Amino acid sequence: MALAGLSAVFLFEMLDNSILNVALPTIGRELAASTTAVQWVTGVYAVVFGGLMLAFGALADRAGRRRIMLAGLVLLGVASLATAFVTTVDQLIAIRAAMGVAAAMTTPGSLALAFRLFDEDGLRIRATTLISTVGLVGLAIGPTTGGFVLTFAPWQVLLLVNVPVAALAFFGIRRGIPADKADELHRDPIDVAGALLGTAAIVLALIAPTLFVHTGATSPLPWLATAAALVLTVLFVLRERSARYPLLDLGLVARPLVSSGLAFKAASALATAGLGYLVTLQLQLDWGWAPAQAALGMLPQVVVLIAGGALIGPLVTRAGLDKAAWLSAGAVVCGLAVYGLLGRLGYVWVALALVLVAAGMRVVGVVAGTNVMRGLPAGRITIGAALVDTAGEVTTGIGIALSGTVIAVLFTGDIATPGWSAHQTAEFREAVTLAGLALTVMAAALVGWGIVRAHARPGKTG
Repeated sequence: MALAGLSAVFLFEMLDNSILNVALPTIGRELAASTTAVQWVTGVYAVVFGGLMLAFGALADRAGRRRIMLAGLVLLGVASLATAFVTTVDQLIAIRAAMGVAAAMTTPGSLALAFRLFDEDGLRIRATTLISTVGLVGLAIGPTTGGFVLTFAPWQVLLLVNVPVAALAFFGIRRGIPADKADELHRDPIDVAGALLGTAAIVLALIAPTLFVHTGATSPLPWLATAAALVLTVLFVLRERSARYPLLDLGLVARPLVSSGLAFKAASALATAGLGYLVTLQLQLDWGWAPAQAALGMLPQVVVLIAGGALIGPLVTRAGLDKAAWLSAGAVVCGLAVYGLLGRLGYVWVALALVLVAAGMRVVGVVAGTNVMRGLPAGRITIGAALVDTAGEVTTGIGIALSGTVIAVLFTGDIATPGWSAHQTAEFREAVTLAGLALTVMAAALVGWGIVRAHARPGKTG
């Protein structure tokens, strides 16, 4: 029951990230949404999720992981039901923000509780692989299922599916996981100032690229947002260094095993989000594929994500946890490079990119998270889980924001408008290439940093 409930939580996170991608053109047309608004239908979820993850992770360590998770699942169910009444894109964005809050309340506890169920690394890998397999099946089938559903049902159905998933998770966790014991929680006061500074810094850093497009580089607003994000980041670091009870102990993040795992996780999430966003728009808006055809075009990713679980055990056995992490993260970078350099030349290159990124993500999602948890003290595993998911969600938001911003800057007019001119088509293809290459450079930098940090750890690294 415990693993079923935790698997359902991860299913929601992964399914929610992927199922809406294929519906973005439909949502844009039906709700008369601008390019920026379409971007924020998916981007606001990642911004809120990433911004609140550490705060809710700290709260769960004090109020109880199970309690916070159950409350988040109730919020998820209510927000998903509200989708049936959406009539404007602003309403949809607000609901997506509420779902981001629910995800921030539920996701850190899932990895922490799964890690706590077992004492031996091999069993932890098997349990985490099982949970991640369920979630990644959701990520894999999300675009395919969404494409076929859109052929006979309104797009709102794609979010209503969260209701039964939330119900399954709620009852599985309530019945299968006992309430937290008082001696397993700590009563240190929450660093409210640190939570506010960290959340504001993350949110502003993700909003700033959109402001550059929406108001233009001549407006002071995007520059103020960028400067504010930098200042708040510095203030957050200073606060965490000086606080008696910091929200985030920066010494934990500096541990080689932790920092390398976070870098690999961040690279994987950046690639998956950015590539998924770009390929979905390319297949439907540039190449003119119907939603169902675009869903079939994502099948290489589906196959690899579902079948790739069989790779994790043998790879870890032969290469060790650390080497398996950077090998799989390297595959993600290679996939992005293939897409950025060759993706617009034909579907075969798109398919190859999807396969490489999916194969890398399938392994790194389990291995990097396990490495981070291994590198932390036993009493800090919830904040460790929050760190892993924060790294993933923040770079998910960055991947979507970067891709959407490049397209919005280079593309003339609203992207959801049918019947592009030859000039608009050329603009879109140039934007896709530049966005793909920019994602490649960013992911490669993260992987390189992760390898350097892994080698900084003394002793055996396997």
